[in-house]
Amino acid sequence: MRAAWYENQGPARDVLTVGEMPDPSPAPGEVRIRIAASGINPGDIKKRQDAFGYGMPYPRVIPHSDGAGAVDRVGDGVSPEWIGRAVWCYGAQSYRPFGTAAGFTVVPVEQVVPLPPHVSPDQGACLGIRGITAHRAVHVAGSISGQTVLVQGAAGSVGMCAVQLARQSGAWVIGTVTSPSDEGTARQAGAHEVLRSDHEVGARIRETCACRN
Repeated sequence: MRAAWYENQGPARDVLTVGEMPDPSPAPGEVRIRIAASGINPGDIKKRQDAFGYGMPYPRVIPHSDGAGAVDRVGDGVSPEWIGRAVWCYGAQSYRPFGTAAGFTVVPVEQVVPLPPHVSPDQGACLGIRGITAHRAVHVAGSISGQTVLVQGAAGSVGMCAVQLARQSGAWVIGTVTSPSDEGTARQAGAHEVLRSDHEVGARIRETCACRN
């Protein structure tokens, strides 16, 4: 398979190699996914650059934990009904050496989710770390139905997910953005009000909430 990997940490131009590697085989409890889209997150970059100071956890790393594609093989103990399904996955390179920056990846079946027919692989590859982070932030304290939810950075990848999840759950959503060009993105995601994030944003948030009440 075609893959990108690194065996030393540092800037991408210095350490990334693109080449051929043997196709992986799923172990018991795993599925193999033919990757259509690979999602990159800040944590992937930080691990490659050794921002956490852990060094190389494995002799060779194929980066990226999130991805989407179709299951083409399953390991022992996994239902063959998975074969052929469009899916997205997360944690492919979390505590494992080989992620989704390759033609194939193998992951535990618990980290694989069916991809709805109307969702593209590109979108699916954004549902892992971004979507899980947003869901946790929105729902960790319980029901938000009828509540006011503030999403800072509402035009970012995590922020857009949080806006959509909050609105879907019945919240009134205020989003903040850093530039006028981001306002449309936040509104399209579902924010009821969008405010510029500057030194007066706190006062405007309080004013907006007071007007609503």
